[in-house]
Amino acid sequence: MTSLPAVGGPVTRSVSPPPNMTTLGCALFATRWLQAPLYFGLVAAQGVYVYKFFNELWHLIHHVISGHADETHVMLAVLKLVDVVMIANLLIMVIVGGYETFVSRIGLQGHRDQPEWLSHVNSNVLKVKLATAIVGISSVHLLQMFVDVHHTPRHDLLWGTVIHMAFIASAAILAYMSGPMAAHEAKAHPLKEAPQAVVIPAQRDGEREGERDEPATGAEERIEAAGFPARKVLETFDEGHLRAPEPEEIARLGKVDFVTRKANVVLLGGPGTGKTHLAIALGVRACQAGHQVLFGTATEWGARLADARAAGRLRKELARLDAYPVLVVDEVGYVPFDPEVAHLFFQLVSHRYERASLIVTSDRPLGRWGEVFGDAAMASATVDRLAHHAEIVTLDAESYRTRRLAPGTTR
Repeated sequence: MTSLPAVGGPVTRSVSPPPNMTTLGCALFATRWLQAPLYFGLVAAQGVYVYKFFNELWHLIHHVISGHADETHVMLAVLKLVDVVMIANLLIMVIVGGYETFVSRIGLQGHRDQPEWLSHVNSNVLKVKLATAIVGISSVHLLQMFVDVHHTPRHDLLWGTVIHMAFIASAAILAYMSGPMAAHEAKAHPLKEAPQAVVIPAQRDGEREGERDEPATGAEERIEAAGFPARKVLETFDEGHLRAPEPEEIARLGKVDFVTRKANVVLLGGPGTGKTHLAIALGVRACQAGHQVLFGTATEWGARLADARAAGRLRKELARLDAYPVLVVDEVGYVPFDPEVAHLFFQLVSHRYERASLIVTSDRPLGRWGEVFGDAAMASATVDRLAHHAEIVTLDAESYRTRRLAPGTTR
């Protein structure tokens, strides 16, 4: 890990509310805490199901030991236990996911037992998962009826089947709608037009057989959807002009294993050293590896998040961006941030901290980001989170735009 010079001032962990949030807005937003007792009530209900599970388990063991349980009885009892467990799973999904989505962030980032689905949960994902869980519970109930078919009225079998099919249809419709809804929301705030498709050369290093066998359309769709300003690949990156880093470090980054580690990549260097080329090339590699990527300059990200906050949906926008394992933020420092954009960029970095990866390029050392933010404490807090789990690479070279000029040519 590269050590970072102090930006100046203490690291600030708390940020004041946005200045344009009115007292009435704060009061309305605070009413979300009225839901907190509801989730604690569901915790109590989960305790009831724990008692019910062990009560059913005790009766099953007692009947087996006493010899009063045949195979059908055991199967029905086990299905009841499975039913209880699935309902308990549904409860914990609603408790944890609902509280995190609608009330307050729990702050499980980095916890070794953090549920995989919680890192990208939102109301849309939660609805689909709940619908799927309900279908599973309904399946267990229907299976119980068929196992004990000789004691189940035909009327109950008929309606049980109809209700189960209705659950399946509703879950399928929800799942089908969730994709187009997310795509429509992404298209509503495009960063730039997708570039024309260009054939990508085969990867020279770090390429897996599975990636070559993947249909080209999948990778191409991800690359086009990423919004790269041009197609750049590592194979065309001129490593020979670099005084630092070594080519081996570039090749290691090209394996894009930082994405699975949810780590960041920070590319620093003067104009024309290849930061944007390298950032796009890493983004293309991530797309080829099956990851969704979204590209934008720092100015474009600031405008995007400012629009979301003005519309009162900043939190939803940040949560929606969780669907992208990699975000590329280009040209941090070329245009100083105004206070609003500085605050929004901090929120973006803080939200994705230990959740997903950022690839950031800047012409300034991290120790000078106070000049970009106009606030040393805000810059220090942002750098602290950005660099904690990060590959920090400084590109040392002459500008490729000027180094080929003939001697004596006017710059």
